[in-house]
Amino acid sequence: MSTADPHLLTGAYALHALPDDERTDFERHLSGCESCAVEVAEFTATAARLASAASEPVRAALRGEVLRRVTGVRQVAPGKAAPAQARRSVPRGRGPARWALAACVAAAAVFGGTAVWQYERAQDARQQAALAERHADQVAGVLGAPDAATRSARMAGGTGTLVVSAGRDRAVFVASGMAAPPEGKVYQLWFADGGRMRPAGLLGTGRAGQTVLMRGRVDGASGVGVTVEPAGGSRQPTTKPLGLLSVPARPSHVS
Repeated sequence: MSTADPHLLTGAYALHALPDDERTDFERHLSGCESCAVEVAEFTATAARLASAASEPVRAALRGEVLRRVTGVRQVAPGKAAPAQARRSVPRGRGPARWALAACVAAAAVFGGTAVWQYERAQDARQQAALAERHADQVAGVLGAPDAATRSARMAGGTGTLVVSAGRDRAVFVASGMAAPPEGKVYQLWFADGGRMRPAGLLGTGRAGQTVLMRGRVDGASGVGVTVEPAGGSRQPTTKPLGLLSVPARPSHVS
């Protein structure tokens, strides 16, 4: 197949738009894939409905008119072009054929759009997976760093733990057993830089335990605070901190 994912070919298969080799490979896949079989059946039914909706009934007198015209059409010998007059006599863009063609074009547009949507959805999923993997690697790098140092404090009915790697200049916040914030609110993390508070990320709602890579570099911050803020966070704290954690000093044995 020309694509690595046969699940994206259901629309093209239903429209008979696959080359012979791809059609053969897809039919082999189709025999063992229930979800693709359902999609092909739905696409085929949709194409039939589109064609039916775009068709118009044939006039009862049309058959007689066609037969009368056939008797007056001059036959062309093999290898000779049809007379110009005969070519001009064939009307273009009229009658049921035009509507059938329009229905096919509409169906192709529908299935093409579905295939594009499926492809974009798969791309989004891959990008999200890559971001999640990179985030996990960064968290693991801080937690497992030789110079990792911690501070813990009780807050919101649970425990908040700050892990800092001076060498990586990054920090991780680990929440354990913390109560859910009030409805429409979130827990927000802050770096304390002298007399100002710098936003450092949000804790997810509905999870008592979580590990968050704090946003931005530690960059000489003296402490970390946690406040309750409106959903989406704030530029500056709007409530008193639930807890304050001093940034641990770099261990003396780590060079």
